[in-house]
Amino acid sequence: MTPSARLNAALDLMDAVDRDPRPADSVVSGWLRSRRRMDDRDRGAVLALLDQTLRHRARLGWWLNRQGVADTPRGRLLAWLVLGEGRTPDKVDRLFGGVSSGPQPLTARETALLKALKGHTPDHPDMPEEIRLECPDWAADPLRRRFGEAFDAEMAAMLTPAPLDLRVNTIKSTRAAVLRDMADRGLPAAPSRIAPNGIRLSERLSLTRLPGLKEGAVEVQDEGSQLVALLVDAQPGDRVVDFCAGAGGKALAIAAQMNNKGHLVACDVSEGRLKRCAERLRKAGLHNVQTRLLESETDRWVKRHKGGYDRVLVDAPCSGTGTWRRNPDARWRPEEDQGLGALVSLQARILASAARLVRPGGRLVYATCSLLPEENEAQVATFLAAHPEFGVIPVRQAGVLEVPSAHADYLSLTPARHDTDGFFAAVLQRQTQTTTASAT
Repeated sequence: MTPSARLNAALDLMDAVDRDPRPADSVVSGWLRSRRRMDDRDRGAVLALLDQTLRHRARLGWWLNRQGVADTPRGRLLAWLVLGEGRTPDKVDRLFGGVSSGPQPLTARETALLKALKGHTPDHPDMPEEIRLECPDWAADPLRRRFGEAFDAEMAAMLTPAPLDLRVNTIKSTRAAVLRDMADRGLPAAPSRIAPNGIRLSERLSLTRLPGLKEGAVEVQDEGSQLVALLVDAQPGDRVVDFCAGAGGKALAIAAQMNNKGHLVACDVSEGRLKRCAERLRKAGLHNVQTRLLESETDRWVKRHKGGYDRVLVDAPCSGTGTWRRNPDARWRPEEDQGLGALVSLQARILASAARLVRPGGRLVYATCSLLPEENEAQVATFLAAHPEFGVIPVRQAGVLEVPSAHADYLSLTPARHDTDGFFAAVLQRQTQTTTASAT
């Protein structure tokens, strides 16, 4: 593809992401499937342009508004070419020259915009702090309460691209073997800092180059997500529920912990996500997992299996604020259009319902990929006040790993402090019947 054709393809993809309410990665997957003949270099260039315009969306919009230009995908791309890539107006004009397969020529208003932006960078001293840090209004106050003086540093860390983390499926391989294979292929890989089966690559690369991914020997999974799965501490022979399994990332990790022994039920309200989960389980060689479609968090299946499980994980739907560096578009899809209050209410209902599945002496793990106190510490405090039969197991006593955390009781990971996605997890235990009786 010519440089102009790449820009036109990037504009097409940016328009698709803007129009589609789904997360950008889902839109991108479908867009690429319809363009299978696009080679890796062209694909990489187009995706890089999309990523940069998403990662700088608030700042680019600020510049466009300052110049009285509409905040559109085309406007953001033009602004990025000058502010982010340092191209001159003349060079941009040649790329938009109306050549075959290229974008439409610049208008007089667009030419004036490029001249006004020349010599500037994406940041500007007049920008409000929330714009400079790409923090949406609805999240700014909760995140300031969460981080205090560290707010700037934490938000700045969110602006950097996330690393590529893998988890080795111990049913099929070992971390040492996968690392040797990667070294033989010249791939820049190293063991994860904390997760015992994790691998981190120091540069982004096409997933088609990853050994073992197609065969299910490795899975793409952020190190923080791997640590949450470890806190479940599922043992071979246990009965376990992943109550909000989604496409099964943590379910796969837990099933491997169990060494394919015992029984794990992966639940979700989405048939499509569970189908994807089942496909991944088969590829990974994991046969101790059953998928279960729920009508809602209060599905009758929960009542029928009350007190029947040793471990229950609630990876609750949340604002996703901890994933912003990995999914920069997520900050501009506020709380799935529900509002934070609606999400917090849903989380409370899910947690209360899933808790019924835990046997006396069993473990309930509540987790989110959120950094907001309302969805994390406050949610757990509300649950414990209403369910005195549960108590907190401090994360350092959970019998898994020594994980650095700012909170004595809970797992609390952030990109700035741990170089993982932002994750929260609380390990709760239901009291035994004997303990409850004696307390009464």
